[in-house]
Amino acid sequence: MPLLFSYGTLQQDEVQVATFGRLLHGQRDELVGFEQSVLSISDPYVVETSGKTEHLIVSFTGDDQNRVSGMVFEITDDELARADEYEVREYSRITVELASGRQAWVYVDARVADPS
Repeated sequence: MPLLFSYGTLQQDEVQVATFGRLLHGQRDELVGFEQSVLSISDPYVVETSGKTEHLIVSFTGDDQNRVSGMVFEITDDELARADEYEVREYSRITVELASGRQAWVYVDARVADPS
């Protein structure tokens, strides 16, 4: 089963239920070499689901001192596809190695270069 790292709204109970039909259980972890910023969201479904017009977004810095805290969740392939539908076009899903050494999917800023 895939792992998904979330630093933002996918950690919210209401977003999980709307997106996955269930609450997820995860473990704390960190995304290394990325920094957070804020993105304004205008998609009505995403705003209604999350209750927020501003969402966190991360971009690659390559600096191991930059770390983003969040949760890593084990989800199904179908749930990963549903997460893709939830995220707006400014996000791109990539695979990263977390501070724990686990490989996970994460949504990063699609408007900047891919770190791979």
